Amino acid sequence: MDLISNLALGFSTAASPANLAFCLIGVLLGTLIGVLPGIGATATIAMLLPITFQLEPVSSLIMLAGIYYGAQYGGSTTAILINMPGESSSAVTAIDGYQMARKGRAGAALSIAALGSFFAGTVSTFLVAIFAIPLTGIALKFGAAEYFSLMVVGLVSSIALAHGSIVKALAMVALGLLLGLVGTDIYTGTPRFTLGIREYADGLNFVAVAVGVFGIAEILRNLEGEKSRTVLMAKVSELWPTKDDFKRMVGPVLRGTTIGSALGILPGGGAILAAFASYTVEKRISDRPEEFGQGAIAGVAGPESANNAGAQTSFIPLLTLGIPANPVMALMVGAMIIQGIVPGPNVAVEQPTLFWGIIASMWIGNLMLVVLNLPLIGLWVKLLTVPYYVLFPIIMAFCSIGVYSVNSNVFDLYAVAFFGLGGYLLVKMRCEPAPLLLGFVLGPLLEENLRRAMILSRGDPTTFVTRPISAILLAIAVAVLVVVFLPSVKAKREQVFQEED
Repeated sequence: MDLISNLALGFSTAASPANLAFCLIGVLLGTLIGVLPGIGATATIAMLLPITFQLEPVSSLIMLAGIYYGAQYGGSTTAILINMPGESSSAVTAIDGYQMARKGRAGAALSIAALGSFFAGTVSTFLVAIFAIPLTGIALKFGAAEYFSLMVVGLVSSIALAHGSIVKALAMVALGLLLGLVGTDIYTGTPRFTLGIREYADGLNFVAVAVGVFGIAEILRNLEGEKSRTVLMAKVSELWPTKDDFKRMVGPVLRGTTIGSALGILPGGGAILAAFASYTVEKRISDRPEEFGQGAIAGVAGPESANNAGAQTSFIPLLTLGIPANPVMALMVGAMIIQGIVPGPNVAVEQPTLFWGIIASMWIGNLMLVVLNLPLIGLWVKLLTVPYYVLFPIIMAFCSIGVYSVNSNVFDLYAVAFFGLGGYLLVKMRCEPAPLLLGFVLGPLLEENLRRAMILSRGDPTTFVTRPISAILLAIAVAVLVVVFLPSVKAKREQVFQEED
């Protein structure tokens, strides 16, 4: 009964006119940036963070969540129509989706992707609701030592699942942790790493760092590699799949939902890995393996269900533990902190309206997406013809106005420019900035729990290994690092991300 009453509270919150409007704005924006290759959900959410300060916490988080899972829908549109994934998690969809489009079945491919995503989103939202309270109950038993160890697991997992060199990912986490230490020491009041700059007394501005590293850096990267986009067809017809299509998509959708729901919880990039894993499974168990790469329905239904399920279940560690599973969730943590909300298990207890409102809005948002996406395909096709050099000045102006509006401080604009250039240089050096952002967000929390645990134990560092839960979490972190550095696992990991790129 508690689950039903909690869901009733969530739907009453999410179904209010204001929250419905923000949910609609979020999913539409998410679909738009998913359709336009080269922008991405992370950069968009980073750019929109300043706007959320003027909104109610629940409305702002519902909108940001809608952008994230809406981008999963939009990414499949470009993958199918122009063989250019709008989102990295849609890269697998392009393999068979584009081939279906070339055979005149673009409408069916888009419908299969939308219906599979809706089913996966519904199931995974239900899973979030089921597991949220039990996990929250467990997390409420955590002390400072357990939280420190949990954050270590999150950071190590993000390293393991990051693109490229593991050593570079470790360096990015370390840099993010150092950036998170800039400001005034919370215990002694002593300035640290401020370089004598007064504006650094309260630490680096999260919005400036996020917009610079993801938003501005992404713009610079896209300007360098601007590609011409040729849309396959001007009109998409026969949207509804045939009976045979439905029969052949049921199994892949169910398996993709299961895979995505499990892998989405993992830190680093569950939706991306889920899509690749689903495609691999479908190809191996199919009685028609020769169709894969030539327009196999399972090659669209499975990965699209998996990436959407992965996107939804990535909210589980965020809502229950306050730990981000990917860069978008790190931005969500930042948005919560800026709104005065401390992420973690206490959110469900202290702010049930916010907690359950976000969960309920996921199902509403998925319903909006499946209803709106197919009729708007014509509009998305037209938008694909807009050159990026026309879009980027608008995006730059929007970023600058948004960041300045937070504190009305010109110094923040210099910080955005600095971190934008820094983020671009990191990309050129093949250093993924996502672990840096995770380190930056978790750094202050990691330090606070480390020092609190040491104070409570009177300076005894063995407290982290003598407390059972903390010891288990640290053992998991060590095991993840050992496994990742094994030659066979490392080679397979590099192969997966090469295929994605």
